Amino acid sequence: MLIAPFAFLLAGLLGLLSLAVLAGGPALLWAWYAGAVVGTGYLLGGLALVAWTLAGRWLMLLLLGRGGLRHPQDAPELPAPSAVERLRRPDGTELHVERYGPPGAPPLILAHGWGAGAEEWAYLRGALAGRFRLLAFDLRGHGRSSPAPSGDYSPDALAGDLAAVADLAGDRPAVLLGHSAGGMAVLALCRRFPERLGPRVAGLVLVNTTDHDPVRTTTAAGLFTALRTPVLTPLLWATAWLWPLVWLSSWLSYANGTAHLLAWLTGFAGRPPRGQLDAAARLNTRTSPAVLARGVLGMFRYDARTTLAAIGVPALVVTGDRDRVLVPQVSARMSDALPAAELLVLRPAGHMGNWEHHARFAAAVGAFAGRCLTGDAGPVPAGAPAGGHRP
Repeated sequence: MLIAPFAFLLAGLLGLLSLAVLAGGPALLWAWYAGAVVGTGYLLGGLALVAWTLAGRWLMLLLLGRGGLRHPQDAPELPAPSAVERLRRPDGTELHVERYGPPGAPPLILAHGWGAGAEEWAYLRGALAGRFRLLAFDLRGHGRSSPAPSGDYSPDALAGDLAAVADLAGDRPAVLLGHSAGGMAVLALCRRFPERLGPRVAGLVLVNTTDHDPVRTTTAAGLFTALRTPVLTPLLWATAWLWPLVWLSSWLSYANGTAHLLAWLTGFAGRPPRGQLDAAARLNTRTSPAVLARGVLGMFRYDARTTLAAIGVPALVVTGDRDRVLVPQVSARMSDALPAAELLVLRPAGHMGNWEHHARFAAAVGAFAGRCLTGDAGPVPAGAPAGGHRP
């Protein structure tokens, strides 16, 4: 979710606020204790800042989410993988890959969003692992995959990793599914390895993603495009150099609840279940800020627009009608440019529409992948949330 410029800037501001609160609470209490300030108000203020640092998360969950607190409802639960392996890439990066489902089932390769991890697909795994062979991996520098020794986190590098993971499926054609930056990796693969389309790639699922520089396809794109060189680029390099301090501020933001505010603003259309909100906020704290920053810098040079018309395999384009990170108009335009595409609009949904409407999303992906790989759309789960669809 941190590929959006406004999200990165807001995360930085909230991180600075978190550091200020961390320092301010004990400082105010010490000043009161030492007699430098007098009055009960200073004592209560210091205690409030300390309480916010340690437990603000619970307040944000109460305000922004819905459901239980002690046992959060609808939290994504990870099923146990049937196999786990390490995949070493030519530049020394080691990818963590998990397999789910019957070994002989049609393969579905999953690439998660930037700043997330393979656990993003928890709902989808639970819904589709009985029909498909799912291969989910942590992008380089994320989760249990190692950082890239080369420092290359560009969409082209992610595309090479995705192709290597897809090779683990053997000679059988697979459907490639990518969310956000994962979708950018899918399109970069189509540009770099067009010979795979058809023989090795039977279909694409592009979820809340873009076909070029995310600065130009986010909310307030004109403003952030103007700020990219003079403001965003220096801030991203500063984040890469000062990553330990930024990482500390990220964890503080999770503890005090400002990470939950960021996840709510960038990921969801309304009040999500508290389990989902807490899991989304936690995702944004796990990856090194240096990796996140270098990846966004690499995305500035990404452009797959001319690739779309040459993609001859079916595609399912999914977006949320209230996506603020990568606006839904981009998905609609991509769907129009692809030769054989369906557009699914989830309503109401943000950038994490694959969580907000996980039953509907899994049904659509299962039906599409079934048509591409087996000619069988399969059953649609009852009670799936309503969404929009354009054939």
